[in-house]
Amino acid sequence: MYNEKVLKVFQNPSNAGELQDANGVGTIGNASCGDIMKIYLKIVDDVIVDAKFKTFGCAAAIATASVATDMVIGKTVDEALKIKNADVVDFLGGLPPQKIHCSVLAEEAIHAAVEDYRNRQQAK
Repeated sequence: MYNEKVLKVFQNPSNAGELQDANGVGTIGNASCGDIMKIYLKIVDDVIVDAKFKTFGCAAAIATASVATDMVIGKTVDEALKIKNADVVDFLGGLPPQKIHCSVLAEEAIHAAVEDYRNRQQAK
């Protein structure tokens, strides 16, 4: 079902865990499959300096969260918002059609975390 790259990332995900000093957190869930993805961002001067994730879901959900967090580290928040689910799928060398929604969760969780960061900045 999954290619070697997806399995490798799933078995050895980077950035797994909670980021205690996150200043942007986004949680997205998919009711139809039960996957829940939480992305934590540490942003300094509009640059994402660290990112972590916690995901309850299948191998594709974990792999896409891992790749998405890798992709945003070092980027500005505006650059991170340009990362699309297709970029994550391409990096992984593809996903089964019924698992594409996992990459959408990753994209949406990044957007939610950036929105949370911006809301926190406005509240200061």
